Amino acid sequence: MSRGLSERRSCSLIGISRSSYRYRARPREDDAELVSRLRTIAKKPHKTRYGYRRALAELRRAGLVVNHKRVHRLWRLAGLTQPRRRRKKRSKPESGMPRAATRPNEVWTYDFIHDACFGGRKLKMLTVVDEFTRECLAIEVATSLRSERVIAVLRRLFEERGGPEYIRSDNGPEFIAELIRRWLKERSLETIYITPGHPWENAHEESFNGRFRDECLNMEVFSNVAEARVVIEQWRRHYNEERPHSSLGYRAPAEFLEAWLADQQLETRDMGLPHSGSPDAGQEQERGQSHEPCPHPYDHPARRSGRTPAEPCLPAGQRQPYNRRRNDGKRSGPTAPAKPGSHHYAWYS
Repeated sequence: MSRGLSERRSCSLIGISRSSYRYRARPREDDAELVSRLRTIAKKPHKTRYGYRRALAELRRAGLVVNHKRVHRLWRLAGLTQPRRRRKKRSKPESGMPRAATRPNEVWTYDFIHDACFGGRKLKMLTVVDEFTRECLAIEVATSLRSERVIAVLRRLFEERGGPEYIRSDNGPEFIAELIRRWLKERSLETIYITPGHPWENAHEESFNGRFRDECLNMEVFSNVAEARVVIEQWRRHYNEERPHSSLGYRAPAEFLEAWLADQQLETRDMGLPHSGSPDAGQEQERGQSHEPCPHPYDHPARRSGRTPAEPCLPAGQRQPYNRRRNDGKRSGPTAPAKPGSHHYAWYS
């Protein structure tokens, strides 16, 4: 417009509307309060490496309803963005993870990670993770960890929460030692050793070790082994109970496990079977019998999806009409007579 062109002509030449040209940003009054809360989250211990997604999960956990795009914009304007790690380019793996976990306490994985104290004393840490819940079961810190010490850690975990069905590891000398293999075989545990040079077959453990180093080891300076044990144990509890996990819907492993157990009890109750906490569960196991089926499928309660079980087919040679649901939601009995020429009835044969 400095060249004598009108506003209409100028906007038409550059391809924008006049309303966009006249737009002036109007910051929200509550942006300052939200930025203050984001800065508070970023300064908390064990949360300095959080990104805006985990900060958003913290805000929503506190009951604040906020849009993720707004949090992202304010997070960047406040200068809280963390440097992005450059990942190494690797060839695409031909095989995935063998024996993926489908329930808690089914597959454990363990590995070693190394660090050092301020004075140069070496630290060696054994990490044990449940692959399904992503829960860190233990982090053993010492200057040296041999097979006997690994067995002691596993024995303690077995006494506290029972043993898994499978345990995954790489081919390190502590894991393939005859002593630990014999000890695991005595407890009917099947070992899964990844293929040498294929770290993606132990992806959950590698991912946890990356988070552990980035959020704890790289952020702390240990003066001795005792201090390292205290600080690392505090971070482990924070990881299990508070830290939002992206693969768990930005829930902490403890929250995910609690929700999974509640869903399992709900599904068991919907199927008409006694769950582990009901008084009828022990009697049912003693009899070794299952509940009798419902007399009619619509007497069965609807599932969590809101749908009811399908009408069962009758044995071969028997035919029985049943009336479909009417528009008002009512349904007559299964033995209602079929009207001649009506298409509101189906026949099973």
